[in-house]
Amino acid sequence: MRIFLETERLRLRHFTDTDADAELLVALDSDPEVMRYLGNGRPTPSDVIRHEVLPRFARSSVWAAEELSTGQFVGWFALTPRPEGPADDLELGYRLRRAAWGRGYATEGSRALIHKAFTDLGAGRVYAETMFVNAGSRRVMEKAGLRFVRVFHEAWDEPLPGAEQGEVEYALTREGFVGAG
Repeated sequence: MRIFLETERLRLRHFTDTDADAELLVALDSDPEVMRYLGNGRPTPSDVIRHEVLPRFARSSVWAAEELSTGQFVGWFALTPRPEGPADDLELGYRLRRAAWGRGYATEGSRALIHKAFTDLGAGRVYAETMFVNAGSRRVMEKAGLRFVRVFHEAWDEPLPGAEQGEVEYALTREGFVGAG
């Protein structure tokens, strides 16, 4: 198990291409509340997780998050460049089990990744996006130190409720990070 990062309460480790990790992701993406603002609100099919999502996670900058005290799977965190953007412009992402909501894990993991992005990975900017109506995720972004940048609108084949209010982008630049430290 390759450890990427440890915080006070979390261990972020690389996903492996195993059935155990596939089952963790299937369970996570099967919760309708977890998927409420994602994937048109539907669960990700298990064959897609096994054959597409998990292999992509295992070879990229997406990490399984586990409680240090119990080893229990909490969810995942990601820090990836936008395919068409500059390599030092990193997108922060996270998805946590509902049982982990409200415990500060999303903020804790996000802050640790933002710090790593600027201190070890040479990021010029870290950003995150969510639906405007996703107040919980927006609150995490703010607590993690990201600042509101803009509202924008995407064209969706099957818009989720609230899509008419748009998406939001939050970000922090290297200069803002250094100034905050």
